[in-house]
Amino acid sequence: MRRLFGSVRARATLGATLVVAVALVAAGAAVLLSLYSNLTEQAGAEAERSARAVAADLAGGKRYDQLSLDDDDRPVQVVDEDGVLVAASEGLERITGTGTDAVRPERRTPPTPEPGAGSDDDDSDDSEEGDDDSAAAVLQPGEIAEDTTVTDGSATIDGEQADYRFAEVAVEVPGQGTFTVYAGGPLAAEQNAVSTAQTAMLIGFPLLLGVVAGVTWLVTGRALHPVAGIRREMAEITASEDLSRRVPEPDTHDEVARLARTTNETLAVLETSVERQRRFVADASHELRSPIASLRTQLEVAAAHPELLDLDGAVEDTVRLQRLAADLLLLARLDAGERPTDTQVDLAELAREQAAGRRGVAVEAESLEVAGSRGQLGRVLANLLDNAQRHARSAVTVAVRRDGDRAVVRVEDDGDGVPEADRERIFERFVRLDAARSRDEGGAGLGLAIARDVAARHGGTLAVHDVPAGGALFELRLPLA
Repeated sequence: MRRLFGSVRARATLGATLVVAVALVAAGAAVLLSLYSNLTEQAGAEAERSARAVAADLAGGKRYDQLSLDDDDRPVQVVDEDGVLVAASEGLERITGTGTDAVRPERRTPPTPEPGAGSDDDDSDDSEEGDDDSAAAVLQPGEIAEDTTVTDGSATIDGEQADYRFAEVAVEVPGQGTFTVYAGGPLAAEQNAVSTAQTAMLIGFPLLLGVVAGVTWLVTGRALHPVAGIRREMAEITASEDLSRRVPEPDTHDEVARLARTTNETLAVLETSVERQRRFVADASHELRSPIASLRTQLEVAAAHPELLDLDGAVEDTVRLQRLAADLLLLARLDAGERPTDTQVDLAELAREQAAGRRGVAVEAESLEVAGSRGQLGRVLANLLDNAQRHARSAVTVAVRRDGDRAVVRVEDDGDGVPEADRERIFERFVRLDAARSRDEGGAGLGLAIARDVAARHGGTLAVHDVPAGGALFELRLPLA
């Protein structure tokens, strides 16, 4: 069962079919109940009309043995106030639901009203003797009760049994007392209509559910067809490890199209990241090879000729190798998503610390605090000062000031500046603009890349601009604490 409904297509089809099935069952039940209620009320109304017609004949003075009760082939009973059946439909063989099961009226002659029967004196005497009698005793001679009692039952007429809805009506016959008329309205039409509607529903509902299931299956299959293409392409990309490939994007504007676009954007980011990682590994290997080879050469020469040992050169290569390793480790932590610690750092104090001991560096700073890592921000300022001193002719200026909700650190030198075409490229890793510059003087090309990455991790920016008097201006912007 789990494998059968393991796909979105199958579950969507099952869900839609179940929802429609529940709706159809509820609607069908409501229709059947409404139909049954309406037809039953109609049968009760017909029964009441028949009973009142017989009661009207009795109230008009017709004797009960002269009543015509076979005009509409409906069961009718007339019962006197003693509960004795005095008239009934011809052919009535059996009846239930009227309170009396008798089907043959007793053979007796109706009494003839005496002169003065029903006068005011008689009424006053009767009322004095029977104030607590039944409600029928309050009817006036010739009056038909307004209230009608309706019950369900059955009757057999001429050998045919059927269900009926019986109406009970009381009538006061002058000089003869209170009679009760029972008349039935057939329920056969109601039963046939309900049965026909039920049969139609039992046949039509499964067909309709089959159509709903089929349409849902086709529609969901068409909607999910691009997903299968995306899955196949992703599987092939995973197997081939070729991140330059992209999944097909459908020409629709639905969720599947947005999924395909997002997947391609993710693949593009992964491709860039992997390519950057490969280039980083290759450049790092190249940069590490040079100081290691130089140090090894010096040590081998010193081992063969101790008097030729260049101790200062070996120390310089070792320090350069140590700095390069530290830069690579910091970049690796930044690429891994390391977040800076949330501490308060005074940029003015940090600028003075990094400028201390450097020749030709002037600091103009106001005390501004930012949130972040003191060590990483100090590394940014140190890298910017190293770069400025490397290219400056005579002076480097560091300024810290406030600009709205941002702290701005400006490192300015009086060198040749940075060409506009290279102002973004210098922040790439292992990029050195001066190809003739020696590695010892130019560094590995990681300082500015590290500075921009740290600035971005702190929610800031780092950019380079021109100085009107000549030189380069590096501007670091960080959000104030």
